[in-house]
Amino acid sequence: VQLVESGGGLVQPGGSLRLSCAPSGFTLDYYAIGWFRQAPGKEREGISCINFDGSRAYYADSLTGRFTISRDNAKNTVYLQMDNLKSEDTAVYICAARFGCRPSPYEYDYYGQGTQVTVSS
Repeated sequence: VQLVESGGGLVQPGGSLRLSCAPSGFTLDYYAIGWFRQAPGKEREGISCINFDGSRAYYADSLTGRFTISRDNAKNTVYLQMDNLKSEDTAVYICAARFGCRPSPYEYDYYGQGTQVTVSS
């Protein structure tokens, strides 16, 4: 049972990326999915969370308007659309699953390995 992130890479400032989070070995239907990021030497930071049916989404105040979380339960996938990326967004992005959103990145039941996002010219 694990989560697998994809879609990271190198992008120029002002660019966009869409990350995906898909499970291996279970269905996401009943799980809230959170996205977090961790930059070198920094604490893991909460970005966003979406509830099990996509009816509610939460965002870190500093990221509202640039990042959008969504899910397609038919495809068993959650997405994080990231626009107007800045150099300070450079980090490993990690998705995680639990029943119900929680702001803490340490209260989830399943975690992915992460995907690297680098914002640089």
